[in-house]
Amino acid sequence: MEIGLEHYLILSGVLFALGAAGVVLRRSALVILMSIELMLNAVNLTLIAASRYHGTLAGHSMAILVMAVAAAEAAVGLAIIISVFRSRKTINVNRLALLRG
Repeated sequence: MEIGLEHYLILSGVLFALGAAGVVLRRSALVILMSIELMLNAVNLTLIAASRYHGTLAGHSMAILVMAVAAAEAAVGLAIIISVFRSRKTINVNRLALLRG
């Protein structure tokens, strides 16, 4: 059995769905960030698989851009989480009311 584009797309869809479920269902800010990273990796898998299927390098360059965005998101997100934890002593998103007065 040969692994084709549809196998990669199915795996990418499953990974994206797991990440989306993690964002919606979890309460910890760290788990939410990890779920977003999982969703970004699913997008990368789709881009690389489509790029290989079509024989171009466009998907590879877009995947590098997505990796740069993911690294920036992780750095800024963790900095915000550390700042919030220092002031509020929790990272449970349901217990945080930062935008309220």
